Amino acid sequence: MSRTCRLNCIIPPYLLKRLLESEDGEVRQAALDTLLTTARLRGERGVRAAFAGAAAPANGRRTVFDCEQSTFLSAAVLVRPEDGPDSVDESANRAFDGLGLTRDFYQEVLQRNSIDGRGMRLDGYVHFGAKYNNAFWDGRQMVFGDGDGKKFSNLTGSLDVIAHELTHGVTEHTAGLEYHNQSGALNESMSDVFGSLVKQWSLKQSADEADWLIGPDVFTPGIDADALRSMKAPGHAFNNPLFGRDPQPDRMSKFIHLPDTEEGDFGGVHFNSGIPNKAFFLAAAGIGGFAWEAAGPIWYESLKASSRETQFQDFADTTFQKAGELFGVGGAEQLAVLAAWQEVEIPITGVPTGVARARSFAVDGNGGVGRQDGLAGLTRQVADLSAKVTALAKDVAALKGAK
Repeated sequence: MSRTCRLNCIIPPYLLKRLLESEDGEVRQAALDTLLTTARLRGERGVRAAFAGAAAPANGRRTVFDCEQSTFLSAAVLVRPEDGPDSVDESANRAFDGLGLTRDFYQEVLQRNSIDGRGMRLDGYVHFGAKYNNAFWDGRQMVFGDGDGKKFSNLTGSLDVIAHELTHGVTEHTAGLEYHNQSGALNESMSDVFGSLVKQWSLKQSADEADWLIGPDVFTPGIDADALRSMKAPGHAFNNPLFGRDPQPDRMSKFIHLPDTEEGDFGGVHFNSGIPNKAFFLAAAGIGGFAWEAAGPIWYESLKASSRETQFQDFADTTFQKAGELFGVGGAEQLAVLAAWQEVEIPITGVPTGVARARSFAVDGNGGVGRQDGLAGLTRQVADLSAKVTALAKDVAALKGAK
């Protein structure tokens, strides 16, 4: 199975493994069943092909099925079609609405026609398995477990979870980022970025108003945890006796090196995604306003311009270039992107580390003309550097193509 076609689950395996240490027998059993079921599905090459016609163009038409606690999608029962009435099952309605909001975000904000850009239908499956502690995208459809009811609640309860998983499909149909090491961490980060943006867009929240949390609604009130991840503060999403402390790093000097195996989270994809997550938050906060209006398009265009093995440095350089192309070289957006990556210790190739910070010193004693002259000079400097970065990227691409 190609790494880009694998099962993409919202709950990191290291959290489920911690549940195996719970004093509650039901919690331990639910975690074990979830891990075993997920492993089985990952080993079945045919899971993505369960419905061969699912990718046919359909203008993002939604259909929700009820698995009735079975783990076989083919046995699921239709509970809500696109043109049908609301279901009596709230899980089905939440899934239906989440699929629609994600579809509408990509269409209205980024002019993308569903997951594959060609109107791919959106099939959702609720009540998957018994107390299944996860939700996943398998390359064809979105599948939701009910959670164990103690540590995790129903996985249809978080819009950002739904948008996160569907964005794995967008990534698969664009850059196809390989699910291991840095490219895999970028894959996870893209899903967090657009999962958060869909939620912010639906609530009409500015970057300052947003919580920047992923999955805050999947934890039940009985556990002392905020969310699965925090984009604003990686490493601070949770800290409690059962799950321990959130292990995500927020900068390259804290990068976690793990083996590229399932046991090693394929090189720490759910861990190191905290670094590009923090960069996106910083860029969005630096630009201000609604994050989906500038930072979102910069990241989306950069995703489309990326390839299967794109690394953190490659992606950072691309966002810098795209910010200049979309909003002007040397503009506030490009400078915010530059500063964000520098903050997480990934300097843009060819740009001195101090450039982004120079804005704060480009002010005279009265904050008048001297500030304008200083910023004008800085803009010219960034423009020159941007041109050099673009030329360097073309040279690198040419060298790769010649191999």
